[in-house]
Amino acid sequence: MKKMLLSGFAVVLAFSIAGCNKTNPAGSGTRAATETKTFTLKMSTQLNETSPIVEGFKEWAKNVEAKTQGGITIQVYPSAQLGSDEDVIEQAIQGVNVAVLTDGGRMGNYVKEIGIIGMPYIADNYDELVQITQTKTFTEWEDRLASENGIRVLAFNWYDGPRHFLTNIPVTTPADLKGQRIRTPGAPVWAKSVEAMGATPIAMGWNDSYNAIQSKSIDGAEAQHTATFGARLYEVVKYIDKTAHFQLANGIIVGEKWFSKLPAEYQEILVAECRAAASENARLVERVADDYENQMIDKGMVVVVPDREAFKAAAETAYTTLDFASLRDQLYAELGKK
Repeated sequence: MKKMLLSGFAVVLAFSIAGCNKTNPAGSGTRAATETKTFTLKMSTQLNETSPIVEGFKEWAKNVEAKTQGGITIQVYPSAQLGSDEDVIEQAIQGVNVAVLTDGGRMGNYVKEIGIIGMPYIADNYDELVQITQTKTFTEWEDRLASENGIRVLAFNWYDGPRHFLTNIPVTTPADLKGQRIRTPGAPVWAKSVEAMGATPIAMGWNDSYNAIQSKSIDGAEAQHTATFGARLYEVVKYIDKTAHFQLANGIIVGEKWFSKLPAEYQEILVAECRAAASENARLVERVADDYENQMIDKGMVVVVPDREAFKAAAETAYTTLDFASLRDQLYAELGKK
């Protein structure tokens, strides 16, 4: 009888194991490997809900949740709901489960050299930007952000289009910007570049720009079409001066402390899906930019085509001031670009 009971127990155990393997075969999904451990990541951006790049964040979130079988949930918080970018970056460094859309200018506060990705006319389009972020030199800067500053770059190929000056006077040359107080993000790369191109840079949060222009605290701003249209700046500025001085490369960063707690397979999925979503979303941004411009024209804005070569020449002062000229030559050499 004892042998029969043991034999019966073995059969039941075998079927139980088989049932588990049928539900979660070895290696069939990440949830099996990590048991029931789940993670939540709060994605912060200054951009509002209507921005096409926010659509990209939602697509990234959907893909990550699917690939990790619910192991990672990404919650998207547009319109600075979690605070300023600078505040969220500091939270990330401390280990809080937050991510933020940032740029080379802000990352240049931690690793100076990476700020060059936000310099004027460093690239002429998205594809050239991506090539720069794939160089050995740029990868080394990302490694330093992680090892020296606790900042993990998930992907730096998010794109929000070229930035232009937005004013209430027509601007065709740098001289036209003299005395114009122009909102720009508060990082040296941005400020020195805007100053080199003739304007007086004023650092403030993007969401404060509308009221500041309306109250004449500032004279204008510089931004990409997706942000300009979403913030309804066409109600308070007259001209789009199409300088395309910055090609807006963005990165999504998290804290190294939080990232290091993820299982290795989750880390790989989070990074790979972030880069894939960014690449796809960049093409969406390119498609909608012209549509936004046409809508802003319909609402009364006037497009000015400036002397772009004059702005490129003026921007050289910023490269000299920030000691980026030789670094640009180094990156171009890696790319085989003169």
